[in-house]
Amino acid sequence: MKLNPTDIWYGRRHPLTWLLLPLSWLYGAIARVRCRAYQKGWLASERLPVPVALVGNLTVGGTGKTPLVLRLVELLRAQGWTPAIITRGYGGRAEHWPQQVTPESDPDRVGDEPVLLARRSGCVVVAGPDRVAAGRLAIELSGCDILVSDDGLQHYRLARDLEIVLIDGTRGFGNGHCLPAGPLREPPARLSSVDLVLHKGGAGPGHHMQLRPGELVNLRDPTQRRPLSDLSGQRVNAVAGIGHPEPFFRQLEAAGLAVERRPYPDHHRYRAEDADHWSGLPVVMTEKDAVKCAPFAASDHWMLPVTAILDPDFESHLLRKTDQLRASR
Repeated sequence: MKLNPTDIWYGRRHPLTWLLLPLSWLYGAIARVRCRAYQKGWLASERLPVPVALVGNLTVGGTGKTPLVLRLVELLRAQGWTPAIITRGYGGRAEHWPQQVTPESDPDRVGDEPVLLARRSGCVVVAGPDRVAAGRLAIELSGCDILVSDDGLQHYRLARDLEIVLIDGTRGFGNGHCLPAGPLREPPARLSSVDLVLHKGGAGPGHHMQLRPGELVNLRDPTQRRPLSDLSGQRVNAVAGIGHPEPFFRQLEAAGLAVERRPYPDHHRYRAEDADHWSGLPVVMTEKDAVKCAPFAASDHWMLPVTAILDPDFESHLLRKTDQLRASR
């Protein structure tokens, strides 16, 4: 049986954890030294002509950053900003970076999340592993007055004016270790230097974000929409190639659907052959998966878009921070 790293990171104490701990200690030490080097100016960050607001996390895997970026863009527009989005383009096979991403871009070339952001945000979106170069191109193309960086908390070469860290409110930091023994890309102490911390789901102290499902949208004909409750009591194939698919499956089950779980690796490159395993039942998938599955979708394939709902206190705090950015420029 193939070992899933999350079994080590989020499950019961695994024997491999002890073997990997020395590497984790080394990884954590390097991360701390590198962060400190940028903070002290020993390594140079580049500041762009417009403010940069960054949405990131400390752990490997999905925490819901994309819906948060979309909500942040909405709030900024309402405040009078003209935002553009930069993102890494993870999984994209483009030969040249950075490049603009449009709603019609090929997710195989530029990545699935950038295409989703371009379709949902209405912003100029630029993808590329070099965040500084991506930011410069986004400014040139859009004339934006603020950049929103989707992920990139550890990409210190790009100076940022506002850091928002999103934490999985249910799984937290797992076993609390850095890679490879745990899921952390930086030690938890990094939170002391960020501007805002938000928890996706979960309970307890702090600010929280919930993901509210919308109507189902048909992949073959996006003008067809129906409430999720229409499928209550029916058996469906639930397709999810995201970092942490369990909340998606539970969301469908809570709506009364009888779910056949079809998890795939994060950023999975779907092909028509994958859909052969979904025949016989309606299919419900995440919006990120739908970006890649639309070309071979059947008439009973649906996606479930979600919207980030933020604590009002968090939104007020966030808007005060962005007001301060405007005043400081």
